[in-house]
Amino acid sequence: MSDERRPIRGRKPGDRRMRVERPYAEFFRYTASGSLMAKPRAHEDRRPLGRVLARARRVLIGRPLATAEEIGERLSKAKALAIFSSDAISSSAYATEEILRVLVLGGLAALTLSVPVSIGIALLLTMVAISYRQICIAYPNGGGSYSVAKANLGRMASLVAASALLIDYTLTVAVSISSASEQIASAFPELHAWKVLIGVVAIALVTLGNLRGLRESGNIFALPTYLFIGSALLMIGMGVFRIVVEGQPAVAPAIQDVGGTLEAVGLLLVLRAFASGSVALTGTEAIATGVPAFKPPEPRNAATTLVVMAGMLGILFVGITFLASHFGVLPNEEQTVVAQVAAQIYGA
Repeated sequence: MSDERRPIRGRKPGDRRMRVERPYAEFFRYTASGSLMAKPRAHEDRRPLGRVLARARRVLIGRPLATAEEIGERLSKAKALAIFSSDAISSSAYATEEILRVLVLGGLAALTLSVPVSIGIALLLTMVAISYRQICIAYPNGGGSYSVAKANLGRMASLVAASALLIDYTLTVAVSISSASEQIASAFPELHAWKVLIGVVAIALVTLGNLRGLRESGNIFALPTYLFIGSALLMIGMGVFRIVVEGQPAVAPAIQDVGGTLEAVGLLLVLRAFASGSVALTGTEAIATGVPAFKPPEPRNAATTLVVMAGMLGILFVGITFLASHFGVLPNEEQTVVAQVAAQIYGA
């Protein structure tokens, strides 16, 4: 027997114990007989530059998580709503403007259709939300368009769905961040020249927040998401109060009437407005895709969160469109539609 594994006398007569050599104890934790768990040091780079980069990465995006810690990263319904619904709910800030940009081409007769078009889109949102709610329950391991298409339609259909989602996610980031920059510039005109820089910084912050993991991103994005929802609901509530209680009359849009009628507007123009306003539906699939990220019971919590998200989105979208129509708001290059509606309500 070697010196490293020789028997050692115990404190009491007859007690003996064995000295065991563990050569990898610096990098692994011995959890059971024949079972090892890697310590964080096992993943570290041995090179000086590698260690510096690893420390910087840990500061920015946090330490790596073991598989056993995954359950602790699961999201409550409140945090999941902030993460998964921010894509869809943020679209209410620019969906109304997209409808008006199309209908303004048809004059006053076309602008009267903004609310009916938004209601039609809200009905479509209801049908889409019902479908995704069923997917949350039927596919508890994540039922995004790719998974559902692959299980029911085959590999080619799933790849088409995945490609569409990749394009959708890329455009959603671009459009949402651009809209956010426009909203900030509308509130603070002196920042108008910095819109592009604001957008780039915002994309970097969103990327960094998501790299820190689901729970961390939930803590980061919960405040701005709920602040936006609360302020938008307050604006809609104040607007309805001014119209119903104070009797504030409707304002005709400052646009030259081309003398058209409803028939002259044309079906194609209305359909184009409907298609443009359907950007409000972007991101509704996010919750169905991320069912495994919820705390147990995952399917029920995901389905509940999806219903709440769809309800909030419908209220915000139709409410903002109604107020924009009532106050005669038109899209322009200086202020966004939401900023103009807020100015009408709060008297700014």
